[in-house]
Amino acid sequence: MNLILLGGPGAGKGTQAKKLIDEYQIPQISTGDMLRAALADKTELGLKAKEYMDKGALVPDEVVIGLIEERLAQGDCKKGYILDGFPRTVKQAEALEKVLDKLGQKIDHVVSVEVDNEELVKRLSGRRTCRNCGAMFHVMFNAPRKDGVCDTCGGELYQRGDDNEETVRNRLKVYEDQTAPLIDYYMKKGLLRTVPGMGSIDDIYGRIKAVIQG
Repeated sequence: MNLILLGGPGAGKGTQAKKLIDEYQIPQISTGDMLRAALADKTELGLKAKEYMDKGALVPDEVVIGLIEERLAQGDCKKGYILDGFPRTVKQAEALEKVLDKLGQKIDHVVSVEVDNEELVKRLSGRRTCRNCGAMFHVMFNAPRKDGVCDTCGGELYQRGDDNEETVRNRLKVYEDQTAPLIDYYMKKGLLRTVPGMGSIDDIYGRIKAVIQG
């Protein structure tokens, strides 16, 4: 089963991906992880990506697509995989389709976890991180026992720069601008499965399983 997971920042994609990985024993393919591995292994594509990253530039689509093609050809992807964070644009989706044709693969489902923007702002801007051990809390959903203090190690909790409300709203706008055409693209292909992202983690996971198992 080959899946693409879509959803705005804070929609809970990472949590749901982990449950899918555990149940179906398939790898999660993240462009960030692939880039880090290619850099560490000093592969040809990894070195090419490094040239752009060293200049603070975005790694071009053709390099990312090359990395994805190498990754999807590996043995652990034979039973299936979850693509997370890719594709982000219609252009990338079209390039991915060519790669899949070449590998004799196809995407079975594109699952979009749908959460209202105001809810995403609430989720992301309420996050607090421990400076010492990195533990995560939330002022509304998982508050520390003592305000501003980590339950785990007693370290100071802080709000990351990219979790303030203005930055969160900008991130959501970028996601919407990039992804709305992508949702339309997969809807026309009959692959899009929309899942409400509200409720408990298990509720949302139950909805995802229902749409991918038909």
